[in-house]
Amino acid sequence: MTLVLAALLGSAYALGRSLVVDPTPRHPTDVTAHSDGPHYADQPSDGEPDGVPNPGASNGPAEAGQDGSERDGGGDKLFGAHATTGSPRLALTFDDGPDPRYTPQVLATLREFDVKATFCVVGENAQNHPDLVQAIAHDGHTLCNHSWHHDVGLGTRSADAIRADLLRTNEAIRAAVPNAPIVWYRQPGGAWTYPVVSVARQLGMTPLHWSVDPSDWDLPGAAKITATVLSQAEPGSVVLLHDAGGDRQGTVDALRRILPDLTARFDLEALPTDPT
Repeated sequence: MTLVLAALLGSAYALGRSLVVDPTPRHPTDVTAHSDGPHYADQPSDGEPDGVPNPGASNGPAEAGQDGSERDGGGDKLFGAHATTGSPRLALTFDDGPDPRYTPQVLATLREFDVKATFCVVGENAQNHPDLVQAIAHDGHTLCNHSWHHDVGLGTRSADAIRADLLRTNEAIRAAVPNAPIVWYRQPGGAWTYPVVSVARQLGMTPLHWSVDPSDWDLPGAAKITATVLSQAEPGSVVLLHDAGGDRQGTVDALRRILPDLTARFDLEALPTDPT
């Protein structure tokens, strides 16, 4: 009798174990989901979004990665944004303008040294200062879309919101310079996300990052801006500078010190208006 009871109890225990439901959530693919947080189905893995190699994660303001990719302070990956020119040539880029105090000084200095650059303009500034957008284009510089209101969080918004922002900025640029080629887009703060890169590409614009950042936005002074650029510049560098967004006299003064050295060591270029 004791043996029979033990056998029955053992069978019941085994049956109970077989009926316990595994509480671990799983996707339909049967891959275990170890996190209860949101999953972004439209955001690719660290592989190759849209066939473009991911140059690496970002970590710290314009910190160069060992693989040649660049990193920013937002913690966002670059998702294929260009961080170099892809050639031995060096590119100077100016963000956040145009500004009536500093953009004319930058243009005059570039003209003096016969250097072409790329200006990443903010839509509302382009709308407010169409004459400066015209001056940029007249001097042979490349125009780049830098969002309507320098919205660092733009990449976290819906695709429709991103598209509307970028199109509005393009319209402001072309109101000043009809038929202007706009084939580059720079995300404010370098806060790249897959949606903002995807929308920019759908609109025919190549995402543009940087490889040299003297943090002139933080007003370190002309001497420090100059030292950083000259020590970090190398063939293929994309140099980030600002001609608006605050007191940019330090950048203007640094530019006069930077250009004699850079023009002696490198060929400087405005980024091409046909990057393909």
